[in-house]
Amino acid sequence: MINLHPLKKSLTMTAIACGAFAAASSANAAPIDWASWASPVTGNTTGSATATFATAGVTAGYTGELQQFVANYPSYAPGSTFSGGTVGNAPPSANGILKIFGGPNTRTDTITFSQAVMNPVLAIWSLGQPGLNAQFDFNQAFTIQSGGRNAEYGGTTITAVGNNVFGSEGNGVIQFSGSINSISWTNPVAENWYGFTVGVPVAAVPEPETYAMLLAGLGALVLVTRRRKSA
Repeated sequence: MINLHPLKKSLTMTAIACGAFAAASSANAAPIDWASWASPVTGNTTGSATATFATAGVTAGYTGELQQFVANYPSYAPGSTFSGGTVGNAPPSANGILKIFGGPNTRTDTITFSQAVMNPVLAIWSLGQPGLNAQFDFNQAFTIQSGGRNAEYGGTTITAVGNNVFGSEGNGVIQFSGSINSISWTNPVAENWYGFTVGVPVAAVPEPETYAMLLAGLGALVLVTRRRKSA
């Protein structure tokens, strides 16, 4: 039997605990239930559309600019620009995309859920043009989960400053944290067009062995803390 120095033993047990936390977190990663859009009404300021979700048990409505609804949209590519971080899958082409131009005005666009949803995500396609940084200015904080160059036009990944997203032919997915009833934004920069859709994370139930690993990690961490205090 190998006897570890007390400090090394503490570090080893802490590493085991961290590993258990990481495994539990990985096991809890959930796919995204992307909106399936319908009933589009196009308009520069008064467009609208409704959305259903396959498993989330909610619906959503969109009001604001809607130049066109593109059904069976094939260009959510490359897929890696729409998956990463907490996002496990890109939007399916069959669910469509909402097409907007943006512009120098104060129009507000809003997605409203039929009930509060946890940590919704927004996929943004082809934001901006080479040499033209278009943007979404949101009414609440978010984090970028994935991004990259647009498959058709090149460009650069989306970026964020405060509650604003910028892009020059950028793709990506952003996520809002907590219980969300609605998401609103403005698009102050006009360009040829850019598009978006919304998704809701599918809750994943950890396997029993995941709970066991997490409890073991917690126990090890508590044991290490007690031994340090008594030393």
